[in-house]
Amino acid sequence: MASSAQAPVQGDGSDPATVPVRRTNWKLLAAGLIGSSIEWYDFFLYGTAAALVFPHVFFPHSSAFMGTLLSFSTFWAGFVARPLGGLLAGHFGDKHGRKPTVVACLIGMAAATFLIGCLPSAASVGVLAPVLLVLLRFVQGAAAGGQWGGIALLLTESAHPKRRGFAGTFGQTSVPVAVIIVNLVFTTTGSVISSDAFLDWGWRVPFLLSAVMFPVVLHIQNKVEDTPDFRELKEAAARRPEASVVRAPLADAVRRNWRTVLLGCGTLSATNSLFYVSITGLLSYGTTTLHMDRDSLLTVTLLSSALMAGILPYAGRLSDRFGRRRLILVGGLGVAAWAFPYFALVGTASAPLVFVAVTVGFLFQGLTYGPMAAFLGELFAPNVRYSSASLAYQLSAIVVSGGTPILMTTIIAKTGATTLVAAYIALMGLITFASAWFLPETNPAEVRRDPDALPGAQLYS
Repeated sequence: MASSAQAPVQGDGSDPATVPVRRTNWKLLAAGLIGSSIEWYDFFLYGTAAALVFPHVFFPHSSAFMGTLLSFSTFWAGFVARPLGGLLAGHFGDKHGRKPTVVACLIGMAAATFLIGCLPSAASVGVLAPVLLVLLRFVQGAAAGGQWGGIALLLTESAHPKRRGFAGTFGQTSVPVAVIIVNLVFTTTGSVISSDAFLDWGWRVPFLLSAVMFPVVLHIQNKVEDTPDFRELKEAAARRPEASVVRAPLADAVRRNWRTVLLGCGTLSATNSLFYVSITGLLSYGTTTLHMDRDSLLTVTLLSSALMAGILPYAGRLSDRFGRRRLILVGGLGVAAWAFPYFALVGTASAPLVFVAVTVGFLFQGLTYGPMAAFLGELFAPNVRYSSASLAYQLSAIVVSGGTPILMTTIIAKTGATTLVAAYIALMGLITFASAWFLPETNPAEVRRDPDALPGAQLYS
């Protein structure tokens, strides 16, 4: 492979540092996929339990509607914590390295998820049970907020510049893979024990399985090196301490890049809103309002997620060939156009038609989400990249992701219809389109044609 172009370091003031030849490291991609899949498994597991189990276990004296609403409120606590986790991890990741920060986040997530599986119910300890649940969910959120940026940068910064879009999807693909694992574990556990036993103790089994994270953490700690980009920053800082590693990456990112951070946040609106409708809101709505079978809905989510897992790497490859921004624009418009047909199909309460609704939605989401790891990273200079990309990603989490199931539940309860929910999803798709429209293409045609050009370098040179 040809060596990459010289990549300037923002604020360095010296001659650009030469980027070494980087080949596809399949062991690193596999480690990123597995580690991130388990991390998102732990995070999404809570959402499935919040829809199906937690109203009965932690809010048993509430009405069905209020129990669901309270359960989704604890679900939102994780999204409230994600920006905090992203900010802290971004600060340490830009100053001390991507790898140690990722390892710390993975350990935090595994420990919090395991402990949720050990929590007593409200019937045993009263109000203390939901309080402890919220605290552990907060830890989950902080860990998830920190790990995304770290995994994304470990993969994209270590990849050949012409393969960054594809490499980044190994972190992105972990999302549908995690949904598949969650649904398999829930359907398997629910099929081998009775419904009463599942609500009594069976729901704990998927949470306790998070212990398998620790061998993965050990492998990353012992076998994975930090990224070439960060090592170059450290070497440059050793030669010229004032040049490369900034003292306050977050403050520098906000001061210099606030507009880009906000637009980057906006690009995630479509995928985050429709995704959490599909994996969490739909489970609650389908089982309580449409009276659909729980296992049928879980199977729909499982099968459509399997298709999405194939779409994301392909979208990453397309972004390496045709540009990141173009795919995000198409995906945003697709989500906006599909919002009303999506809920029309869901309203039939037919599992095959719900499968069509979710699968087409996941297709458009894949076009926006697949290139996102490379796109957000390439928008920012290496010395503030972790902080800036994490801030953009996690702002969308708190504004859009966590509140969507609550908003959906409330709107349907108040209006008895999904029309306003569809309008909300369509608006999110248009926000993604508008945000991407005002951002630059980080992998433009002249860079794609030049074998020695480095994607994103022109944005901060």
